[in-house]
Order: sequence, then structure tokens, then C-alpha cells
Amino acid sequence: MTQTTPDTTHTPQAGARRWGRFALHYVEMIIAMFVGMFALDLLWSAFGVDLSYDRDPELAYLLMAFNMSVGMAAWMRLRGHGWAPTLEMCGVMFAPIVPLFPLLWLDVIDGMTVMMVAHVAMFPLMLAAMLWRRDEYAHAHH
Repeated sequence: MTQTTPDTTHTPQAGARRWGRFALHYVEMIIAMFVGMFALDLLWSAFGVDLSYDRDPELAYLLMAFNMSVGMAAWMRLRGHGWAPTLEMCGVMFAPIVPLFPLLWLDVIDGMTVMMVAHVAMFPLMLAAMLWRRDEYAHAHH
């Protein structure tokens, strides 16, 4: 007679652990995004790069999204994520410009509004990208 091990992958506790890991990944990526933004902004400032949302709204936003992407990509790769989900998450940092830049160019909004709305939009966009690859973010990485 063969003994079998009970399947514990579909228990309520396993589901709670998976959603807990998912939530932890979300928080980690938000932290990495902001660390990249602040750390690289300091570096750019040290080199004399001083973009303003009033003077240079497009360049200021693109540099900020780049800085966030670097922080997030570094953390995701360190945690063992593949290139596809990493690049998708970096794309989320740039996605808000699609509707916002035309509004800026038409003088419907200003540069500071672009920055504020884009930051707010990033959070649900990040969550959507994570839900798209739910299994990627719900299992434990290194």
C-alpha cells in the first residue's frame, strides 16, 4: 500500500500565503521605485541636471520614470524575476504619459499636474501588471 501526501497547495492557508507574498512584492516594488527615483535624482543633481516640471515637464517626467524603472528593475532582477515582467513593470512607469502628454500640449493641464496624476496612476497600473502575472508575483523568489 502506498501512502500519499495530502495536497496542501489549495488550502485557505496556502491561498493566504500566496496573497501575502503578492502584497509583499507590491510593497517591495513601490519602495524600490521610490528609492530609484530619489537616489538617481541625487546623482543627476550632482551632475548638474536640474529639470523642472514647470520648465521641462516632458523631460522631467521621462527622467523620473527612468529613475523609478532603474530602481524597480534592479530589485526585480535581484529577486529573480524574468525580463518580461521586469520590462512590463518598467513600462508602467511610462504608461501615464500616453493620455497626459497630449493634455499638457493642449494646455489642459500643467507639468505639476502631469507629475501628480502620473504618480497616482502608477499604483493601480502596477497592481494591474501584477495581477496579469499573478503567479509570478505570488510565489516566493530568492
